[in-house]
Amino acid sequence: MQAKPEIVYVIQPIENDHFKILHAEICALIESVGAEYAGTIYQNIREVNPATYIGEGKLAELNERISDLDLTVLFNGELSPSQTLNISAALGGKKVIDRTTLILDIFALRAESSEGKIQVELAQLKYLYPRLKGKGEALSRLGGGIGTSGPGESQLETDRRHIRARIHSLEQKLDETEKRRERQVVRRKKERIKTIALVGYTNTGKSTLLNALTGSNVFVKNALFATLDPTARGFEIEGVPFLLVDTVGFLQSLPHRLIEAFQSTLESALHCDLALIVCDASGEYEMQLKTTLDTLNELGFSSPYLVVMNKCDLIDNLSALPKNSVPISAASGQGFETLKAEIMRALHDEFVRAELFVPYEKTAQYGAIRKLLTESKITYTDFGSEISAIIPAIYAAQFREFLKK
Repeated sequence: MQAKPEIVYVIQPIENDHFKILHAEICALIESVGAEYAGTIYQNIREVNPATYIGEGKLAELNERISDLDLTVLFNGELSPSQTLNISAALGGKKVIDRTTLILDIFALRAESSEGKIQVELAQLKYLYPRLKGKGEALSRLGGGIGTSGPGESQLETDRRHIRARIHSLEQKLDETEKRRERQVVRRKKERIKTIALVGYTNTGKSTLLNALTGSNVFVKNALFATLDPTARGFEIEGVPFLLVDTVGFLQSLPHRLIEAFQSTLESALHCDLALIVCDASGEYEMQLKTTLDTLNELGFSSPYLVVMNKCDLIDNLSALPKNSVPISAASGQGFETLKAEIMRALHDEFVRAELFVPYEKTAQYGAIRKLLTESKITYTDFGSEISAIIPAIYAAQFREFLKK
């Protein structure tokens, strides 16, 4: 018999103009974790209550509304350990979680690679550690459901010293993984493979775009954080090989600790030769773009990028989209040729388009360096080969004698 889904009631602070977007996102996150949304109470926050974040009057109103219901209360923001316990006490001992707990739970469900699982467990333990009052005391308030995926209750019922040791062990494993990735980056540079990273808001179609460009079948789902682990696939533009990397999506007000937790995963974006910032043209794309750029800036991102407006087949007026953005539809392939041309234009300093002439007597000399370029057209004449090629700029000098006059 299938267990009943957890019922979640939301406390939604009104602190900025985007609270409606935040509320829509939290409802989607609740659905992503397999729970059911029960309702919302809104609170205009003028001054944060250090004990309970929202005022006592609003808490009393909420308690009266839900006192007879068996549900979890979700605060759509980040609570301190004491605020979490105080709100729970004011609501008759009901389970209280915050936005970070919910997102971490989704991460735990989505992570498949060993690195992803390490990062999730590490983030969860670091987040739960200050919330443990002695051996398992705070855990008794959690029960089952949201907030218990990942490390598991048996892990968290141990004492604080054991958790510190586990955190240290996970940090060492993650450090080893990061060193391995650094070696991969060095190897790719030696192999002359340019890396293009797909970054952006969650659920904007990055995985669909990766599949369409590379002919892969990476998991795609219309859900927040459907893809958590980074995925890399090869593809070509005009015969030039590239590595396309899909990364974890961002959210508005993504807790800073989660950005830190997944910094190693996002290294592929930080060290890429070009980033494609994917936005949903049919959604709040201005907010998505700002959130992505703000998050990347926090991580020290400095690579060139293109803004790609996906799902343009769902809108009528493309002229309203940001200037210099590339409108596409990952689902239909619309705009792909323009996108590929823009990628090559953005990387124009990295490549040289050249017309070469290789006399037959110098075929062996040319053959020794031929692997350094990409041939797009070859015409054989009486005296030698005429070749249209794309040459990485760093190797252009080696082909100088073959340039057609």
